[in-house]
Amino acid sequence: MTLLETTVHIGRAEPRLEARDKVTGHARYAVDHPIPGACHAWPVPAGFARGRITAVETEAALALDGVLAVIWHANAPRLEPGDDPNLLVLQSPEVSYYGQIIALVVATTPERAREGAEAVTVRADVSPPDSALRADHPGLYEPEIVNAGYRGRLDRGDFEAGYAASAVRVDATYRTPTEHHVAMEPHATTAFWERGRLDVFDATQASSTVRETLAALFGLAPQLVRVHNEHVGGGFGSKGMARPNTVLAALAARCVGRPVKLALPRSMVFALGGYRTPTIQRVRLGADSTGRLLAIGHDSISQTSRLTEFAEQCAVVSRVHYAPPNLTTSHRVVALDVPPPTWMRAPGECPGSFALESAIDELAVAGGWDPVRLRIGNDTDRDAEGRPFSSRHLVECLREGASRFGWADRDPRPAAVRDGRWLLGTGVAAASFPAITWPSTATARATADEHFEVAVNAADIGTGARTVLRQIAADALGCDEMCVEIRVGDSAIGYATVAGGSMGTSSWGWAVTKACRMLRERIDREHGGEVPPEGVAVTADTTADIAAREEYARHAFGAQFCAVRVDPETGEVRLDRMLGVFAGGRIVNPTTARSQLIGGMTMGVSMALLEQTVLDARSGAFVTADLAAYHVAVNADIPRIDVTFVPETDPHLNPMGSKGLGELGIVGAAAAVANAVHHATGVRCRSLPITPALLLPAVPG
Repeated sequence: MTLLETTVHIGRAEPRLEARDKVTGHARYAVDHPIPGACHAWPVPAGFARGRITAVETEAALALDGVLAVIWHANAPRLEPGDDPNLLVLQSPEVSYYGQIIALVVATTPERAREGAEAVTVRADVSPPDSALRADHPGLYEPEIVNAGYRGRLDRGDFEAGYAASAVRVDATYRTPTEHHVAMEPHATTAFWERGRLDVFDATQASSTVRETLAALFGLAPQLVRVHNEHVGGGFGSKGMARPNTVLAALAARCVGRPVKLALPRSMVFALGGYRTPTIQRVRLGADSTGRLLAIGHDSISQTSRLTEFAEQCAVVSRVHYAPPNLTTSHRVVALDVPPPTWMRAPGECPGSFALESAIDELAVAGGWDPVRLRIGNDTDRDAEGRPFSSRHLVECLREGASRFGWADRDPRPAAVRDGRWLLGTGVAAASFPAITWPSTATARATADEHFEVAVNAADIGTGARTVLRQIAADALGCDEMCVEIRVGDSAIGYATVAGGSMGTSSWGWAVTKACRMLRERIDREHGGEVPPEGVAVTADTTADIAAREEYARHAFGAQFCAVRVDPETGEVRLDRMLGVFAGGRIVNPTTARSQLIGGMTMGVSMALLEQTVLDARSGAFVTADLAAYHVAVNADIPRIDVTFVPETDPHLNPMGSKGLGELGIVGAAAAVANAVHHATGVRCRSLPITPALLLPAVPG
C-alpha cells in the first residue's frame, strides 16, 4: 500500500459527498425508510396549558377502519423515570403546557391515524395558565449554574464603583422574542422492535445520546438499542437530544407489535421541538473619557418550563468580548406553563450579543467614538475569569472587515445619508463562540485492496460533515481521498458527541485523526507497510487526550458589518449588503465553512427583522405555529452576503487546529442590523424583530 508522507486535503474546497443523493431524492430521512408492515401514528395534543385529564374517550376512534390503537396514560406501557420529565410521554394525567401529547392514535395509514386523532375526545379540569415572561414576575430565581455549565453569576472588581466613576454611561434594556428553529425536516421517527431489540431511524443530531436515553426509558441494555440518522434535514439545536416523538414512536411500536412511523406536523413542532426562550436583558456600560471600558453590567431574564429547567446563558458573552476591571453578570429564570425551551443556534451568545453589541454601539454614540475603534481599543488577551485565550484575532477581524466594507467612508451622523426616499445606514458588531471539543470514538480499517473505511457516529445535519471528515481522514492516512469511505449516522459505530455547539468537526475530526494515525502506525510496525488479506482495524477514543489539555479560554471570533436602507414612509427595512470576517482556526473546507457562516448570518438577519413566535398568554398557545405566520428570511430578503477568513493558527485546540463555525455566523448579526438601522434613522430599536410598527412612529420623514 502506498502512503504519502504529506497531503493537502485539509484546506481544499471540496463539494459535498452526499450532494447528488440529496438533489435526486435518494437520500433517506427518518420516515423515508421502507420498513415492511409499517403503520403510522398521529398525536393528540392538549388544547390547554395547565390542567389534569379526567377522561379520554376512544370509542369513536377505535371504530374507524384501520385504527389499530389509541394509547393514553391509562393504557400506555410504563417508562422508567429519567432526567427529562418531558420524555415521560403518556405516563400521567397532568398537563404542563399547551400542545403536550395526551394520546396517540396508531393506524394503517397516516390519513386514518389523523382522522382517528380528531375523533378522540378529551375531558379535563383546566386552570388558567401563567405563561407570560415579565421582569417583575414573583417567581424569578437565580440558578447557580446555567446552560453549558457556566456559573449563573460572575462578578469581578466593584461594578457599582466603576460605573459611578465612568465619564460616559449607558443603561438600557433589550428584549428578544421567542424564536423557533423550523428546520426543513420536522421531528420524525421510525421505530420497530425485533426479538427484544429496538431499532430507530430518527431525525436527531445525537444518535449516541438518543440510544442511551431510549435504553434508560425502556429499561434496556444500551446494546439492545440502535439509532440510525444517516441524513438529517436540519436541526439548529432542536434535535440535539431525544424528543417526545422518538419515545412515542418506540412506545407505539411496542404496543401494536409493528413498526411505527411518526412525523410531527409543523404545527406540533412548535410545541414539541423546543424553542429559543424570550429574554429581557439589562446592560449597563461605563467608560472613561477616552473610551476605555471601566464597567460592564449584564443581567438576563428568561423563562423555562415547569417540567425541566433550561437557563439560557445570555450574559456569558459579556465575559468574553471585553474585560473591564469591573464586571457583574447574572441570570434569572422563571418557570412558567410553557413548553420546555431548548438549545437554538448559538444559545446564549446569540441573544446576549444583541444586547451587548447594541449597548456598545450606544456607548460609541454617547461618547462620540467610532464603533470599530471603540471595540478595538477594548480588546483583551484574557476572559473575565483570567484565563488566557488560546488564540484571539478579533482586532484583525474588525480591521479587515472595516477595510473591505469601506467603513472609513462612513458619515457617523445618524439619518444623514439618503438614496432617493431611502435612509441609508451601516452597523458593526463583534462575534464570538466557544471552540468546544468533546470526547468521541472512531474506527479506521484498511482493506487489502488499498482502501480505507473510517466510521464515526457523526450526524450530518446539512453541514457537510461527511465531506470534511473524509478530508481529515485522508490527511491523517496520507492517501488520496478517493481511497477513503466515510460512514456516519449509526449509534452502533460507537460513541460520538452531538452535532451541536459547533463542536462536530473538532470532536469527530480528532477521533478520526487519532484512529487513522494509529492505523497507519500499526500497518508500518506490525505488517511492514503492507495490509494483510484479512485487513487491519483500530478504534480510537479521545477522552484522555481532551482531559489532558491545558486550560485556555478557547473561542472563535468574528466581526459583522451591515448596510441597510429604511423607507421612512412605510418603515420597511431592507438589507443592502453584509460582510462577515471570521477567525475560526484552520479552515478544513472553505466551501462548507463559508456555507455555514452565510447560513448563520442569514438566520441573524431573519432574527433582526422577521422572526417572532407569538404566544397567547390567555391560553398558553403559540399562535404563529406555521410557516405562513412565523416569518423567516428568504432569497429576496438577503441580496448580498460575503464571508472572508482571517488566517489563524491555534496549537491548543485539536490535531487539525480547527474551530467550530456553524454558530459563530449568527452571533452579532442581529446587533449589526439594529445598529445599522439606528445609523440610518436615529431610532434605537431595543426589541426584536425590528418591524415597521416599531419604526414608523419615530422615523424622520
